[in-house]
Formats: sequence, structure tokens, C-alpha cells
Amino acid sequence: MNWLAMDRWSPYAVGVCIGVLNTIALILLEKPIGCSTAFARTSGMIEKLARGERVCRKPYYQAFPPSVDWEWMLVLGVIIGAALSAWLSGTWALQWVPEMWRASFGPGVFKRVAVALAGSVCMGLGARWAGGCTSGHGISGTAQLAVSSWLAAACFFAGGIATAFLLYRF
Repeated sequence: MNWLAMDRWSPYAVGVCIGVLNTIALILLEKPIGCSTAFARTSGMIEKLARGERVCRKPYYQAFPPSVDWEWMLVLGVIIGAALSAWLSGTWALQWVPEMWRASFGPGVFKRVAVALAGSVCMGLGARWAGGCTSGHGISGTAQLAVSSWLAAACFFAGGIATAFLLYRF
């Protein structure tokens, strides 16, 4: 069980594990791995609390009902797994401003939260616009040899590299 306490795992081993998980999901559930729809469903569940059943009449929520499904549970598992991994490895720490951010942009919490919020809104809109997120296209779509997913994965890498250069001036 010593491997559970490691600070970092081999990206190759993790890649193999994700590939096995994707294969199992495709065989047993006949569904690819993806996460962005879970966030859309969650927004529908929150809206449903405020507006009631009228939300379910919206065309979008007729296609993606605001309910807990297997993708929602996958996201919950990722959050619990990440927290458990950090705790077991002894690296658990609550940080509003990570050290790399502090070194480049200062200790301000507001700026960090504002940028994180703006980035998450852009990622959410992009995932809905692209018909899937990085896990949906990058893992499942490329495994199914979907041209759109290979194009999306290339754009994910290009966008990530460009953003890193802009933010951290490597």
C-alpha cells in the first residue's frame, strides 16, 4: 500500500489506469468517460431548487435532465479521490494562493479567485460549445478515433501552452 502514499504517481501508470477505466466504462456502460455534462446537470439542479419543475421543460434540460447520473458520480469520485490521495501522501493543505501564483502575481486572494472564476466560466462554455470536455474528447473521443476529438485535444494543448507562456513568461 506504499504506492498510495506517494507524492506523485507515474504519468504512464496513471494513463494506463485511465485507459482501463475508459475501456470498462465503454464495455459495461456503453458510455464514454466525460465530466462536463455533470456540471450542466448540477446547474439545472440548482435552478430547479429556485424555479421548480419548470426547469425540466427547457429544451436543454429535456436532453440533459437535471439529475444525479453516473457522470455526476464520476466527478464526485474525482474530488474524493484527489482529497484522499493528498491526505494519504501527506501533501494535504488548503491554499487560497498557491506558491507559484504568489511568486508571479503576488499574495492577493481576490485576483486569484477572480481569475479562477473567469477561467472556469470559459472552460465551462467551451466544453458545452465543443460538445465535451478535456476528458470527454481527450480520453474517450480520441480512443474512439473521433477526428473532432483529436482536433479538440490538439487545441487543448495549444491553448494550455499559450496560456502558460502568457501567465508565467517561461
